[in-house]
This record gives sequence, structure tokens and C-alpha cells, in this order.
Amino acid sequence: MDEDNIIVLNDESGHEARFEFLDLIEMDGDEYIILLPVDQDDESRGEVVILQVEDVDGNAESYVGVEDEETLEQVFTLFREKYKDEFDFID
Repeated sequence: MDEDNIIVLNDESGHEARFEFLDLIEMDGDEYIILLPVDQDDESRGEVVILQVEDVDGNAESYVGVEDEETLEQVFTLFREKYKDEFDFID
């Protein structure tokens, strides 16, 4: 794993979580980041996190969870298509 691709995010409680940045997907004028948690347990191994990128005052970015299941599925479908030859996706 390339440490250059590791980002650390803080949740609302201030807890840090490390993620490997996989990609930035643009869809319908919005941007979504695809992240792979670095410290996963065996049960959730390989599950990605999709967050929407929001601009904050033009200088910084914020990442927010995506509530809409349809949007999540569409973003993940775009990610799957783009990386179908690089990752083994499980249906």
C-alpha cells in the first residue's frame, strides 16, 4: 500500500480513521471519493466507503456521507466499470 494514497479523516466525535484513496468519480455535476478503510476487520474487508465532496468557502473540501442508496449504487457502478480489470468485485 502506497502511503501517499492514505488519508486520515475525523468523524463527528473526533475519532481518526485511515483510508486508502482509490478514486474520484464525477457524476451529475457532483464529485464522490471512493475510499478503502485501512484498518478493516475480516467481516468488512474489501468494502469501500463513498463520500460526496463538498466545497467549503472555495478553499477547502469537506466529505459527507451519501444517504441516497440509488446515488451510491450509481457511483459504485461507475467505479466498477472503470476498474473492472484491476479489482475482483464480488456480486
